[in-house]
Amino acid sequence: MSHLPPLVSDLALILITAGVVTIIFKLLKQPVVLGYIVAGFLISPHFGLLPNIVEMSNISAWAEIGVIFLLFALGLEFSFKKLMDVGGTASIATLVNMGSMIVIGYIIGQMMNWTQMESVFLGGMLSMSSTTIIIKAFNDMGLQKKKFAGIVFGMLIVEDLAAILMMVLLSTVAASNHIEGAGLLESVLRLGFFMVIWFVVGIYLIPSFLKKFKKHLNDETMLIVAVGLCLGMVLFADSVGFSAALGAFIMGSILAETIESKHIEHVIESIKNLFGAVFFVSVGMMIAPEIVVEYIVPIILLTIVVLVGRVIFATLGVVASGEGLKVSLQAGLSLAQIGEFSFIIATLGMQLGVISDFIYPIIVAVSVITTFTTPYFIKISEPIYHALEKVIPDKWGKLITGYAESNRKTVNHQTDWNILLKNVLSTVAIYFTLSLAVYFFAKNFIISYVTDYIPGIWGAISAALITLLLMAPFMRSIMRRKSRSAEAKKLWKDSNFNKGALIALDTLRIALCVVLILMVLIPLFPRATGILLLASGVIATAIIFTNGFKTQSKKMENQFFRNLNDKEIAEESQKAVAKNAKSKLLSKNIHIEKISVPQNSPRVGKTLSELNFKQSTGVDIVSIIRGDERINIPDGNIRLYPFDKLVVAGTDEELQKLIAALDEKQKAYDNHEQINVPQQIIVSQYELEENSPLIGVLIKNSGIKDKTDCMIISIDREGEAMASFGADTVLQVGDVLWLAGEKDKLEKFEENISK
Repeated sequence: MSHLPPLVSDLALILITAGVVTIIFKLLKQPVVLGYIVAGFLISPHFGLLPNIVEMSNISAWAEIGVIFLLFALGLEFSFKKLMDVGGTASIATLVNMGSMIVIGYIIGQMMNWTQMESVFLGGMLSMSSTTIIIKAFNDMGLQKKKFAGIVFGMLIVEDLAAILMMVLLSTVAASNHIEGAGLLESVLRLGFFMVIWFVVGIYLIPSFLKKFKKHLNDETMLIVAVGLCLGMVLFADSVGFSAALGAFIMGSILAETIESKHIEHVIESIKNLFGAVFFVSVGMMIAPEIVVEYIVPIILLTIVVLVGRVIFATLGVVASGEGLKVSLQAGLSLAQIGEFSFIIATLGMQLGVISDFIYPIIVAVSVITTFTTPYFIKISEPIYHALEKVIPDKWGKLITGYAESNRKTVNHQTDWNILLKNVLSTVAIYFTLSLAVYFFAKNFIISYVTDYIPGIWGAISAALITLLLMAPFMRSIMRRKSRSAEAKKLWKDSNFNKGALIALDTLRIALCVVLILMVLIPLFPRATGILLLASGVIATAIIFTNGFKTQSKKMENQFFRNLNDKEIAEESQKAVAKNAKSKLLSKNIHIEKISVPQNSPRVGKTLSELNFKQSTGVDIVSIIRGDERINIPDGNIRLYPFDKLVVAGTDEELQKLIAALDEKQKAYDNHEQINVPQQIIVSQYELEENSPLIGVLIKNSGIKDKTDCMIISIDREGEAMASFGADTVLQVGDVLWLAGEKDKLEKFEENISK
C-alpha cells in the first residue's frame, strides 16, 4: 500500500478542521477568519487533543501562497483610480491614524524592553485595520450606504497602499538592522521607480492582450492567464529585491484597471479562499497557550492601546480632514481592531529573523479580542456622539458640523500655474522614469552585446544609436509635452515674468534629457566629454523637431490612456447618474445610491404616486434600472417590480428610511395573521361515473381548466394509460383522470365541474 506524503495528509487535516469550525462560527454569526484561527490552534502541537500537522515547513509554503493570493485579490479590489477618488478626507485621516499608532507602538515596545526592530514592527502591526472584519461588520449591520462607511472604505484603500510601502521599508530596516535615512530613501525611490514601470508597462500591454484574445478567455483560460500573470510578477518582484506580496499586489492593481477585472475576481475567488484559509489556519498554529498566559499583561496592554488609540487617532484624523464629529466617531470606532495585514507584517518579521517567536501569538490574541469588540464599538458610536454633543460648547459648533461643510465651494478654482505645473511634473516624472528603464535595459542587454559583436568605434556608435532611438519617444514627451497647452499659451500672454518662467521650465526639461543622453554617451566615449556635451544638445534638439518621434510617443500615449480608461468608460456608460453629478451633491451632504427592491417587498406592484417616497422618506428617485431598461426621471404612474434598482438621492438618514420601507414586512405578517401563500401543485385521481357531466364530452369543451383551475395530465382507460390523448379526446365512463392542481382545488373538483 502506497504511503501518502505529509503534504496531502496535512492539507486534508487543515481543510476538514477548518470546514467544521467555520460552520460552527457561521452558526454563531462570528467572522470566518476567527474560525480559521481557532481551527489552526486545534490542530497545532499546542493543543494536543486532535491529530496535528506533521510538516510545518509545508504549511509555511502553503501559507506564503495564501499571502500571495490574498494580496493579488486585494490588488484587484484596490485600483489606483480608487486611490485618486478617495480624496483628502481618507488620506489625511489615514496619515494621522497610522502615523500616531506607529509611534505609539514603537514607544510601547521600548517600554516593554523589546528590541528596536521588534518595536518598529510592533508599530507597523498596530497601525493596520482589518478590511475583512470591517466589511463583514458593515454587511451584517446594513451600514454600507452610510457616509462614514464610505470614508472608512477610502481609509482602508489608503492603508493597503501604505502597508505595501511599509513592508518594503521594514524589509530594508531589517536588512541593515538599524534605521538609516539614506537606506530608507533609496528603498522608497526604488519602489517608486519599479511601481511606475510596472504600472505603465502593465497598463500598456496587458489590457491590449486581454482584449485581443477575449473570445478565447472562458473561465478556465482566464484563471490560468490571471494566475500566470500574478506569479510572473511575483517572480519579477523577487528578482529585483522586493517581496512576493508586493508583486502580487501590483499585478492585481494592474488587472483592476482592465475591463476583465470582474471576470478575474470571479474566477480566482475560490483559489483566494482556499489558500487564504490555509494562511489564517497557519496563523492559529502559532498560538501557544503558555506564551499567551506568560504575556497576558502585554496582550491586555496592547488590546487597550488598539481599542483606545485607534479610536482616538482615527477620529481625530477624520475631524482634521474636515468632517463632523458624528461621522468621525463612527469611522474611528469602526477601525478599532487589527487583522490580516498585521499577521502578514508579523510573518515578514519572523522570516527576516528580527522579531521573537512570542510576538506572533501576542498579536493574534490582540486581533481576536479586538475583532469580537468591533460590532459593539460600531453600535455605541451614536450614543457616544450624543453624549459628547451635550457637553461641547456652542462656540465649538464647527467641531459638530465639520469645518469642511462651511468651507466647501461649488467650483474648485485652480490657477493656470497650478494646472500647468501639475501636468508637467507628473508627465516629466513618468517619462523620465521610462527613459531610465530603457537605459538600464539597454545597458544590461543591448550595449554589451553590440560592442562585443562590433568592436571599436563603430560598435560604440551603433550601441549609442540603438539606445537613443529607443529612448527618443519618451525624451520627446519630456521636452515638448504640455508646452503648447491652453494654460501655457495664456500664461505666455499674461506677463513678461511668466514668459521667463516658462522658458526656464522648458530649459530645465531639455537639460534633463541632455543628462539622459550623456548617461548613454559618456561610458561609450569616455575621452570625448567636451564634445559629447555639445553632441547631446544637438541630439536633444533633433529629437524635439523630428516628427517621427512625436508620432510614436503620441501613439503609445493614446494606447496607454485607451487601456486605462476603457473600464471606466464602460462602467460610466452603465451608470444612471454621471460621476460629476455625485461629486456636486456631496457638498450638500446628499448621496446618490443604487438600492435594490426586494422580491417580497410590500411596495412591489404599487405606483410611485401611491408610494410617495418623497413624503415618507425624503428621498428623490432619479432613475429606475429594470434589466436592460433604464427609466430616467420616472413619473408617478411607474410601478415598482421585484429586483428593480432604484437610483435615489438623499441624506444618510433618508436612505436608511427608504431601505427600511422596502424591506418592511406585510402588516398581516407582523400581526401573525394568516397569509395566503400559494400551495404546491399535487396530483390526484378522479374516476368518471355514469352520471358525470363529463361523459361523452370532448376535453376541449369540458371547461375543466376554467371551472376547476385543474388540468388533465394523463388518462387511464380499461386499466391502461392511454398512449396519447388531446383536446379532441372524448371522455368515457370508467376513465380515470389524473389531475394536477392545488390541494383545495382538487378537493372541490367534482363540485366545481358540476356547476
